[in-house]
Parts: sequence; C-alpha cells; structure tokens
Amino acid sequence: MTPSTHESTGWPTPPEPAGAGALLGAAHPPLLDELDYLLITALQTSPRAEWAQIGKALGVDASTAARRWNRLTEAGHAWLSCYTVAVGPAVPIIAFIEVDCAAGSLHAVAAEIADDPHLITIEHMSGSRDLILNAVFPDQAALTRYVGFRLGRLPGVSATRTQLATVVHTEGSRWRLDRLGPDSKDALVTDRPPVAAPRRGLAAPDMLDTRLYLLLSEDFRQPAARLAERLGVSPTTVRRRLDRMHRQDALVYRCEVARYLSGWPISVTLWGAAPAAETSRVAAQLIRMRETRLCASLSGPHNLMLTVWLRSPEDIAAFEARLSTRFPELVVADRAVALWQLKLAGHLLDPRGRHIRSVPVTFWEDDDAERAENALLERLRAGR
Repeated sequence: MTPSTHESTGWPTPPEPAGAGALLGAAHPPLLDELDYLLITALQTSPRAEWAQIGKALGVDASTAARRWNRLTEAGHAWLSCYTVAVGPAVPIIAFIEVDCAAGSLHAVAAEIADDPHLITIEHMSGSRDLILNAVFPDQAALTRYVGFRLGRLPGVSATRTQLATVVHTEGSRWRLDRLGPDSKDALVTDRPPVAAPRRGLAAPDMLDTRLYLLLSEDFRQPAARLAERLGVSPTTVRRRLDRMHRQDALVYRCEVARYLSGWPISVTLWGAAPAAETSRVAAQLIRMRETRLCASLSGPHNLMLTVWLRSPEDIAAFEARLSTRFPELVVADRAVALWQLKLAGHLLDPRGRHIRSVPVTFWEDDDAERAENALLERLRAGR
C-alpha cells in the first residue's frame, strides 16, 4: 500500500495506529475503541464544545459522549488540562533545566519537586541527563533563586544546567490524534488556537482571576453558572472574565491521551544548531510536522529544541534522516528518549503515561529559598 503524503511537509504520513492492542501485544485486547479515539480527537479540536455538539460530530447522543469521556478519565487514559499565561504586562521566563542525580536518588528527587507548581513538565530521560524540567518564572531572579536555593540544595541533585527559551514556537496543546473526518471537523466549532508563548501587554490578574483559573484547571468544562456558584459571584461576571481571557489568548486548553495508547508511544527530544538567520524559517517548518509536540529556540549553543512523538524506537533514525534531508543547515547535536514523563502540562502521570492527579501551574514561592538568598545577600554586603 502506498503511504499518503502529509499536506504541509510533502513527507510520507505514517500509517494510523492499529489500536492499543497492537501496542500491548496480541494477547491484550484493545483498551480503547474507535469511538474513544474519535472522542479524544474531538475534544482536542474543540475542548469546550457542548456534549450535544460533540455527539453530533461523532454520530452518537450527548449522554453517550459524556459517559465515554467519564470512563476514559476515571481510568486515567485521557484528561483535560488548562493553564494560563495571564501573568501581567511582563513576559515570564520559560526555562529548560537539566538535572543530574546521584545514583539511586532520581525518583526521590522527582517526588520532592513534583508539586512545585511552576514545573510544567518533568521527564526522566535517557542519555546524558537524568531529568529535564520545563518551568515558568516571573523573572530571571526567580529562576536563579529556584536553581540555586531549591534544586541545588536538594539531597541527590549532583548538577544542573539551565537554558532559557527565547521563543516557544509551538507546544503540546496543538498536537492532535487526527482521527476525525472533514465532516466531523466541520461540525465542531474550533476554539481560538492557543498561543505558543505568553503575550505581552496583558493586565495583571486579580484575586478573582486567580480563583477562576484554579477552578478551570480542575475542570474547564464546568458551566459558567457552576463556576459562579463556587466563586460567589454572578454568572455574568464569570462570562465577562472568561470572554476577556479568551480575547487575550490568556488560557491554554489541552486534551491529552496516555502516550502508550496514542499510537505514538515514543517521545524523543532533539537538540540542534541552525544558523541564526535560518532559525525562524526552520522552526516554522518544524512546527508543521505531524510528529512535533514542542519546538523552542534556546539560549545555549544548541539553539533549537524539538520534542516529537514517534511510532517506535526504530523511527528515531528515520526521523533524523528526514530532518537531515529537509534541513541540511540544521545539525542535530544530541537526542534523548523520555523514559517516564512524570509530569505533563501540570499533571502527574504513571510510568505508562496514565493520569494520576493535577498540580495547577502557578508561580513558585518558597520561604526557605528566599531566606537562604537573603542570607547570601547579607554576606555579600558585609564583605570579608
């Protein structure tokens, strides 16, 4: 059978997965059926659509769609997440922190930092680093405080290396299973696409904004009336604030599926170097690739970071070969496979990628780290 061609790249499109059973072995029945995959894709396409609208797109009634989704979430096979970039007029710092751990201490370190609210993602990686953290900070001083007075003082942490994301070209909220046909897609009203990086010029959120966001991070499909009841305000106030957040692209919605059930079970991060004048053009092409989950420009010698989901370990070399052919100016300097995505977009996962619980994404504050930093400043002021 001749493979199809992906419309945006001209490259062969990998075949659709044979289902969860193929991933788990012939002795295991599929955990998800086609309707489950269609439902996940529908929620990735329009995460806030009403159940009636989703059911119509899939050819089922609203109660069936809702019941199926509840079953998926209870099993940890799929989940929704919401995080905000409404952090005020200043643009926050996005950082990627590599952590080396002493032998036998990796899991203790990961468990210690799992609830740090500014850590968007925590991954146990193959290769020359143990953990990679994707984190957000209000400014560079907060990043420095976290690395020096939080991570650097943890038992079991032997070294850290930090790079800033100068541009986040795309992130995981844009990734789709792509199981819906054109008619089903047309039946869904696609939400405003999420921005890839925090925008400038946003008003600083007040306390009500923060409380609203925390409720949305629990379940952003809650109706405005329910949110208003929990906040003690009117539904009109909630709708007005949601409208403002959406106009500002201040909320990012995601629908995720456990990676081992997605048909794309291998997550690979590649670090590459491209000429400065070519970086934007290369990144614009990379983010159109079917496999791309994350693409960011970095402050270090490897100025592009790319995370992709692949079908199998054998596809890693083939994918790099395609990159080399398509972008001869891009030199891939290193690559690593995610052995365990412990945290993804503020949600803790088990080793197979199933959902455990959420940790709402907010800025980090730590009294111990602040006291340690203040003590150092006093020492520097005093001199010898």
